[in-house]
Amino acid sequence: MNGNPFEQHLDKTSANYQQLTPLSFLERTAGTFPDHTAMIHGRMRRSYGDFYARCRRLASALSQKDIGKGDTVTVMLPNTPPMLEAHYGVPMTGAVLHSLNTRLDAQIIAFQLDHANTKLLITDREFAPTVKEALAIAEVDPLVIDYDDPEFPQDGERLGSAEYEDFVASGDPAFDWAPPDDEWDAISLNYTSGTTGNPKGVVYHHRGAYLMGYSNVVAGGMGKHPIYLWTLPMFHCNGWCFPWSVSVVAGTHVCLRWVRAKAMFDALADHGVTHLCGAPIVMATLLNASDEERRPLPHTVQFITAAAPPPESVLAGMAEAGFNVTHVYGLTETYGPSVVNEWKTDWEALEGDLRAAKKARQGVRYPALEGLSIRNPETMAPVPADGQTIGEVMLQGNIVMKGYLKNRQATEEAFAGGWFHSGDLGVMHPDGYIQLKDRSKDIIISGGENISSIEVEDVLYKHPAVQAVAVVARPDEKWGETPCAFIETRDGAEVSEGDLIAYCRNNLAHYKCPRHVVFAELPKTSTGKIQKFKLREMAKDM
Repeated sequence: MNGNPFEQHLDKTSANYQQLTPLSFLERTAGTFPDHTAMIHGRMRRSYGDFYARCRRLASALSQKDIGKGDTVTVMLPNTPPMLEAHYGVPMTGAVLHSLNTRLDAQIIAFQLDHANTKLLITDREFAPTVKEALAIAEVDPLVIDYDDPEFPQDGERLGSAEYEDFVASGDPAFDWAPPDDEWDAISLNYTSGTTGNPKGVVYHHRGAYLMGYSNVVAGGMGKHPIYLWTLPMFHCNGWCFPWSVSVVAGTHVCLRWVRAKAMFDALADHGVTHLCGAPIVMATLLNASDEERRPLPHTVQFITAAAPPPESVLAGMAEAGFNVTHVYGLTETYGPSVVNEWKTDWEALEGDLRAAKKARQGVRYPALEGLSIRNPETMAPVPADGQTIGEVMLQGNIVMKGYLKNRQATEEAFAGGWFHSGDLGVMHPDGYIQLKDRSKDIIISGGENISSIEVEDVLYKHPAVQAVAVVARPDEKWGETPCAFIETRDGAEVSEGDLIAYCRNNLAHYKCPRHVVFAELPKTSTGKIQKFKLREMAKDM
């Protein structure tokens, strides 16, 4: 018999091949644990049976408004039940979920509505003034549904033709949804921060969202029935795909409308929260909570954080407060976290700087990521794994975006050479762990020497008076540019520019030390990232 015997009469059929979609997670869990609590919001408790029925109702109601494949449903919602329901109900129709950053201004919102060609908008009344202004600017004219939060009523103007609960009630709880025809079909649309012009629309597909669902469970150490607190905005990379991940293990979503210290500690203590995710600002909010806001925790809580590696002092403070911190790295274009600092038990015995050096690394690829490399962006050759040679962080796999919506050139540039170009600079250590050194645009070149702003920031973060720091290039006639440090100090701390420069000189090569220190509140994006481009402008004008 000729040919490969493993390909003869062994075809894909409905019995042995299905399109991957995270929608199946909810269907399975609702059938297996229909009475288990799926979500908590204020006094409200909702079971998985009810959660699934409401998502089907939402899908049915959307279908009755002719929402289907290729359409965009935009939501302007905080971390409340409708946001969770939208992550299932919208793609059940074949439509694409576009979650607006609730901190954006009207101009950017209008741009996104138009660029996404929004057909229907679900908006919380808290954001009515901004949304009303955006709709007046936008060219699209979507059907608007208002959400009146029954647990935390808002008095914003009603902008739409229906209220969310009435809209959902009009749908069929037995709506007959189906998986996508192709798992490559778009499931969601997320926009980049847009700090240097209009943001780019990042498109996710069902396959990637499905694989991230499992990957988060593995990387986050989530066992059966975890209790997950929503401190990470669901508008940010679809909440790193945790709206889908929690359903994999029949967990409970604890909604949190506002991220405030007392509300977080109350939720942690009252509901026995096991997991949460957040930026460093969330850690700072927890650590800086007053005695009146704090509550003792019933057990160690797993905290997954991104952005810069937390300083040792922060990690120690979090451990003392009852949190175990896992550091991850990723981008909007990689569905959120795609690299994790897998901590090894033998590292526990390391002391001081050796342990801190391990903690400072971003780590290894996520379970669902196929390739992680540090490469020369010009030659595409991998750099030596010596922990010293800087190259660009590049990624490959099913949790890399489909591409940028309506932007072929940017997509092709991002995928040049068969890898996704992150724009981040880093090194590869001999053991295969990567470590970021800077954004390509943030590297400081002083007298021909490359200076990593992250390296300087890491040193300054260890000073007891420093709450937050950002280091940028400042033009210099002699050296071309030199490091300039912008500092937020801790409450009650007293420290001078000279003190911090001397501290750096004791801990860094002298050419890497800031020549100038500025004490000021650091400008941040709506997702809490420090806006270095603004600081660079400030440094130029000094």
